Amino acid sequence: MNEALEELGALIAAKRPDCVLDYAVANGELTVNVAPASLHGLVEFLTTNPSCQFSTLVDITAVDHPSRPKRFEVVYHFLSMYQNHRIRLKVAIREEDMVASITDIHPSANWFEREVFDMFGILFSGHPDLRRILTDYGFRGHPLRKDFPTTGYTEVRYDEAQKRVVYEPVSLVQEYRQFDFMSPWEGAEYILPGDEKKEEA
Repeated sequence: MNEALEELGALIAAKRPDCVLDYAVANGELTVNVAPASLHGLVEFLTTNPSCQFSTLVDITAVDHPSRPKRFEVVYHFLSMYQNHRIRLKVAIREEDMVASITDIHPSANWFEREVFDMFGILFSGHPDLRRILTDYGFRGHPLRKDFPTTGYTEVRYDEAQKRVVYEPVSLVQEYRQFDFMSPWEGAEYILPGDEKKEEA
């Protein structure tokens, strides 16, 4: 299996040297690092080339590396049911960079790209309707960025007096900020079901 993937990686690199920065086979998976400007052309090649025929887009996601100059990696997974192969494409971009949309090649990319935009704030040029898909329209920030606070910025609740949903800044009362990580067996004051077994031992 690895040998077939190595051959496929070598074929793609030889046919599209303008697109492929490098490739590797690890754990039975082929990963290709792609130049951002060449992504659209490479996806088109992978879809139409008889040796590839990656006609199924499985997923698009991203990874946030805040300490890197190219903060985000946009990750694409494709399947070729004709050749029985899978491939992963990675595109490294800076925070302000845009990635070419592949919705014209794979219409199913529409919602995947919207999700990546919503969760990471990555923009896809040429997308027909790039708007949030999982969070609310008034949502602030992008929840899967590493610098997004775990509490978020606002909380949503239904106000009975106003008879509508209201947005408010997050305000946690102090007692909810005190975390007791002690085990019940290490002197905590509460007793949980099963604690009596410790005494019997």
